[in-house]
Amino acid sequence: MSLYLYSFLFFILTACGSKAEQVTDEIPESIVETEVLVNPKGKTVAERFLPPKGFTRATQVENSFGAYLQNFSLKPHGAQVYYYNGAVKPNDNIYDAVLDIDVGKRDLQQCADAVMRLRAEYLFEQKRYDAIHFNFTSGFRAEYSKWRQGYRVQVKGNDCTWIKKAAASTSYTSFKDYLQIVFTYAGTISLEKEMKAVSMDDLQIGDVFIKGGSPGHAVIVMDMVTNDKTGEKLFLLAQSYMPAQEIQILKNPINPGISPWYSSNFSGPLFTPEWTFQRSHLKRF
Repeated sequence: MSLYLYSFLFFILTACGSKAEQVTDEIPESIVETEVLVNPKGKTVAERFLPPKGFTRATQVENSFGAYLQNFSLKPHGAQVYYYNGAVKPNDNIYDAVLDIDVGKRDLQQCADAVMRLRAEYLFEQKRYDAIHFNFTSGFRAEYSKWRQGYRVQVKGNDCTWIKKAAASTSYTSFKDYLQIVFTYAGTISLEKEMKAVSMDDLQIGDVFIKGGSPGHAVIVMDMVTNDKTGEKLFLLAQSYMPAQEIQILKNPINPGISPWYSSNFSGPLFTPEWTFQRSHLKRF
């Protein structure tokens, strides 16, 4: 081989190597961070999603709603979201995980319904039956304490009354039947009215961004981490949507570098994959 040819080949090989190193150096930091923030083997919300560097997960009181949501079971990493009818929801950069809870066989458990489902499931698990109640859009207060005594809701137009029709029961099946009635007659308009407004500065796990309407939308805060130095809060959001579908942890379409975490330091709209909220839309049970 001539000295010229050898020199030429050496130049090509070293040039390719330099280019490869350059490409590696130019990999966006957000991609690396996103991979680090997700633990595919994690089985719960807190296990699956890791705090970014400098942030610490908010410690929740044992048996609190916040602890319940933080430790909620997830389907295996990469699971798809299913609609109530068994069809798959395309994941067009919408969700990062799926909660391990059923959606039912009817087109009922949509956005506000998913929020009410999580709240009701928590209270049912705690046997705090008297605390389970939701308002219908008509204003009727649907109390689970009445339902478990065997009363059922009779609806005639906008008028609702309790009628004794069944034996008393605290079975989970009866509880699910109660929720089906709530999902049928309640929604974002009624839920928004019965929740209280809170400041973003006081953000907590279990808080809800909700905009009442037809349509409206609601997403719930599932977890939160805080920056040890600045006090900045990052939070995870979960939703169902229309038609009824499994509850999913949302990706952050605006800041993929911290996705699926969202920062509390936003002054304008809060952009989620399928809805836009304002700071004033934050509410609490």
